Amino acid sequence: MSQPSLFASVTWTVSRLTQHIRTLLESDVVLQDVWVQGELSNLGRPASGHIYFSLKDAGASLRGVMWKGDARRLTLPLQDGMEIEAHGRIGVYEPQGQYQFYADLIRPRGEGLLYQEFLRLKALLEAEGLFDPGRKRPIPELPRRIGIVTSSTGAALRDMLNTLRRRLPLVEVLLAPSPVQGDEAPPKLVNALASLNLFQPEVILLARGGGSIEDLWAFNDERVVRAVAASGAPVISGVGHETDFTLCDFAADLRAPTPTAAAELATPITIIDLSAYLRGIKTRLTASALSLLAAHQNGLAASTARLRFVSPLRRIQTDRQRLDDFTRRELSALQHRLALDKSQLRGFERRLESLNPLAVLGRGYALVTRQADGKLVSRVNQAKSGDGIQIRVSDGTIGAVVSKDKES
Repeated sequence: MSQPSLFASVTWTVSRLTQHIRTLLESDVVLQDVWVQGELSNLGRPASGHIYFSLKDAGASLRGVMWKGDARRLTLPLQDGMEIEAHGRIGVYEPQGQYQFYADLIRPRGEGLLYQEFLRLKALLEAEGLFDPGRKRPIPELPRRIGIVTSSTGAALRDMLNTLRRRLPLVEVLLAPSPVQGDEAPPKLVNALASLNLFQPEVILLARGGGSIEDLWAFNDERVVRAVAASGAPVISGVGHETDFTLCDFAADLRAPTPTAAAELATPITIIDLSAYLRGIKTRLTASALSLLAAHQNGLAASTARLRFVSPLRRIQTDRQRLDDFTRRELSALQHRLALDKSQLRGFERRLESLNPLAVLGRGYALVTRQADGKLVSRVNQAKSGDGIQIRVSDGTIGAVVSKDKES
């Protein structure tokens, strides 16, 4: 019969023991940054937005949860039976006393190996200088010919053509169709780039829609990356969605987040910009023409004025005007002179009239002259008795004979 120990062991409550186990698990650094692979099962998506699932393999099963914030960033469509790799940490769900996996990232199984290959190739090509920013060439602002390498049946081509037609309908578009995923895609993409460069486009768009790392792997192929770097024309890479990156993005002269964005970056100047630019040129040309015309008109007017100033006609007209002025001045002077002379003549007339003997006769006086010699008789002793005399009165002459001597 066993005897009870003299030193009793510690008795745990369920809660304290569960907390202790949780502390042990969550303090383990390895278990807080772990990748777990397995088959997805018991997938649940409640209204809360969280994702609940189980990961299992042949020997065990692990409960897991992805919280709503991480689930929103998940682009992979999940379904039971998928082989996946999930990153996260190990913790304990205390109400049920079970440990579980808290995932923050889920990807298809095997993607980890592809990512390692991605990093290896990136380091190799980067060391060769294929991703050097100094190799990047500028994209022409107004290309006349744009080449496109993509699938002829994909939505990416339709989106790019619609964008180019809307933004710059004048541009010529050359399509080199190629598969964009699968084993045959890399050599076809290389050939498409080479054939497009024969037509000397000013820029090439290398694009496809989004997908998993396996779907986009052709654009991580070393042959395709080297073909992009060796392209004679600048290359804009628009592969996948905004969060997708491929090695072609690093080798291209410009990376676009989507195929549509690639078409937009290839046409920085749009038809609207060109129309506005042409309207501006028209306005400036009109203003310049009007200004030039006004300047020439002013110059012509000045030349005409100078020519008119030195022309013989102007001299003739000036001389005519001067002659008219002289004529008017001469006529005015003559009229003034005549008026002055008339006034002076009238003065003389008045003076003569005042001295005229006949005027005196009009007042009753008479003028007596001897008939013999016509001399004036102004005194009595100048005429003798019997002398004939002429008596001049105001209206005529009277003959007479002196009849007596003068009185003494």
